[in-house]
Amino acid sequence: MIRFFFRMLGLLSLAVGFVFFVYDGTKSIAGNKLFYTPLSDTWNSVHAASLQQLQPMIERYAGKLAWDQVAEWILNAPTFAVFGVIGAILVLLGRKKKPLIGYDR
Repeated sequence: MIRFFFRMLGLLSLAVGFVFFVYDGTKSIAGNKLFYTPLSDTWNSVHAASLQQLQPMIERYAGKLAWDQVAEWILNAPTFAVFGVIGAILVLLGRKKKPLIGYDR
């Protein structure tokens, strides 16, 4: 049951990543320049208050270094890449195990 849940969330995340890939691609084609939407802009558009509450929480529990290097790097990454990586990891976690062959049981 949990594998199905991981696969479902992974495929949903991959679909969201693909939508943002198409969105950034059409903006890039129309503008004759490479455009990408950072995750921070997307998150700010969806729910700005939670993004503002994230920084103090990460600094309190993981340290200022975690916010400065890791979180800001992820928030500045393209939205389609972040959702694509999360989706791929969830799909891999939810895959079915290979059947054992021979005496390897």
